[in-house]
Amino acid sequence: MAQSGLLPGHVVLLGDSIFDNKAYVGADPDVVTQLREGSPPGWKATLLALDGDVISGVHRQLQALPQDATHLVISAGGNDALSFAHLLQMPATSVTEALSLLASAQDRFAADYDGMAEAVLSAGLPSAVCTIYDTPPSGPEYRTIRTALAIFNDCITRAAFARGLSLIDLRLICNQDADYANPIEPSARGGEKIAHAITAWVGQRDHGRRSTVIG
Repeated sequence: MAQSGLLPGHVVLLGDSIFDNKAYVGADPDVVTQLREGSPPGWKATLLALDGDVISGVHRQLQALPQDATHLVISAGGNDALSFAHLLQMPATSVTEALSLLASAQDRFAADYDGMAEAVLSAGLPSAVCTIYDTPPSGPEYRTIRTALAIFNDCITRAAFARGLSLIDLRLICNQDADYANPIEPSARGGEKIAHAITAWVGQRDHGRRSTVIG
């Protein structure tokens, strides 16, 4: 997990089932297990993310941070975006009307995400947030889902870059069908790639108030 000379630390995973994916991988290792297995001696990883949680749940999770936590990684927003999926079935008389519906959802998402990002920032620890990945590329609605999620991912990137939080772009990391256990959950292979990306971020020496991107 760390480059030579980097002192041991404690990575805490917050958010939803992107990290809390044990129920979807069976006997295979989940994300936090793969993160621990890839860590050098002395490093720890704690899972506070909870399957089904939404953005607001991260506030509660932050209250349970271990005292020795050194790095935070957050993957949240997928369930919030999913709650707006019904908008894709609503009739619209023009593209402008359809975009207006999505813009209202984006505003609500952004308000929640900005509040969460501020709470993460107040913890005073090096932190990275994750984009919402798309869906298996071979899925019948891949292009539609990818396009719709871009509206919410824009909120995530803006929130991160405005605050100097780092970004782990799961859209680039989980880019094959085998990375998914189902249309919305990571498989063991996808989890391994996510754990590797977290490792790459944590291994960077400079975690000052500037954003870095892992993808």
